[in-house]
Amino acid sequence: MRCWTGTKRWIRARARHHHRAIHSLRAKLTLVNVCVLALGIVAATAVSLMGMRHYLLDRVDTELMGSRTALQRTGFTQKEIETITVISELAAQFGKTGAGGLPRSDTIMVAVDANREPISLAGIAPTGRQRELAAAVGDPAALAHSPGPRDVSVAGDPYRTVATALGDGTVVVLATDTGSVHSSLKKALKLDLAFGTVLLALLALLTMLGAKHRLRPLEDMVETASAIAEGDLTRRVPAGRDPVTEIEQLRTALNSMLHQVESAFETREHSAAQLRRFVADASHELRTPLSAIRGYLQLYDKGMLREPADRARALARMTAEADRMGRLVEELLTLARLDQQPELGVCAVDLCRLVRDAVDDLRAQQPQRPLAVSADGAMIVQGDESGLRQVVGNLLANVRAHTPADAPLRVELEREDGERRGPGAVRLRVADEGPGMTPEDADRIFDRFFRAGGEGSGPAGSGLGMAIVQAVVASHAGEVAVRTAPGDGLAVTVTLPAAAARTVKT
Repeated sequence: MRCWTGTKRWIRARARHHHRAIHSLRAKLTLVNVCVLALGIVAATAVSLMGMRHYLLDRVDTELMGSRTALQRTGFTQKEIETITVISELAAQFGKTGAGGLPRSDTIMVAVDANREPISLAGIAPTGRQRELAAAVGDPAALAHSPGPRDVSVAGDPYRTVATALGDGTVVVLATDTGSVHSSLKKALKLDLAFGTVLLALLALLTMLGAKHRLRPLEDMVETASAIAEGDLTRRVPAGRDPVTEIEQLRTALNSMLHQVESAFETREHSAAQLRRFVADASHELRTPLSAIRGYLQLYDKGMLREPADRARALARMTAEADRMGRLVEELLTLARLDQQPELGVCAVDLCRLVRDAVDDLRAQQPQRPLAVSADGAMIVQGDESGLRQVVGNLLANVRAHTPADAPLRVELEREDGERRGPGAVRLRVADEGPGMTPEDADRIFDRFFRAGGEGSGPAGSGLGMAIVQAVVASHAGEVAVRTAPGDGLAVTVTLPAAAARTVKT
């Protein structure tokens, strides 16, 4: 039973393979080529056989018409033919010997009277073959008036026949056997069919091999697509050794599409991972102040905050945690709006004024920090003032939170290309001499909720400040660059495009 089941599976598999082979592109191309060549061979054979038949029959007809013309020119009667000495020459010409009958030859001549009966000619009685010829002709008089030879069958053999009338009304019928002509045509047909069959088989074999070689890139594309469907997005269609233009174009387009698919898939996976990490970090950041507020409320609900000082301290802590949560929510909303790429409220903004305001705030908070500021005059930029102010404020807040209070800080605002070379680009550089960052932390400095830590005197932020800086600068078509090393401080450079800035001297 198991053997029979395996046999049935094998038969079904072979049937499916045979069905695919019949309906494959190689089989169809081979079938089309073979059919076209077969039609060509048939047409060529038909034309050649018709030409050969016309040539051979034309020679026979020429001989018959020549004999007919010769008899017509003599103008003899039957009796004159019997008494003229040329009878022997006529007999020798047409192969008539002996009185008892004539042997079978390619040419037959018979005389027919007015009653369509064969009669003796030159003293020679008609033979059986001559009588069959007279019977096959039917109406000799009509044949004598025919302009050309006619086909007749004598005892199953094909003949071409003509007739001519003598001076006394006797009709002489001449016929030539065309069996050799038909035999030659049959031999030529067999030879053409044999050669055509061999040629068709050779063409089918060459077409199958050539199609297999030419269509190999398509099979590679199928294998590549199957591998990608199984999860291997790195697979690509290899280039062929002798590429065909159309297939090479298809391969290039398919590889480009596969590259785009792989990039899109990686981008989606990266975005999904970032989203999961973002949700987890946001949940963690929000859970901390909520847990603190819930804890103080539970203490108050259970009556454990009896002293006014304890209640005031708990209220202050809840307010601080609520403010922290509010700032976190505001920063998240800011990032969400920037992710949607909104239209900015563009206006003329003096970057020098924003820098001086932010530096004055930092001096008020950390009067002991050494500051070097280079932001003289006025430098006007077309942009969103609140967003640019938040960029400068976040950069200085990052220094305040993650560097010691006595670490020197340099703030520079300048035009990158200079006035003589055109508008140029505006460059804001904030560089501190704090502990710096490792290369690993520097790669993640713009990640949301990322905090490298530090010895700053200020409280640690939410980890969204630098992410907001990058998002705001990107919305202004600018760039943010970071240079840092452990123990070498951190330098952040913000560059805005040249078309957005102009300088005003004061």
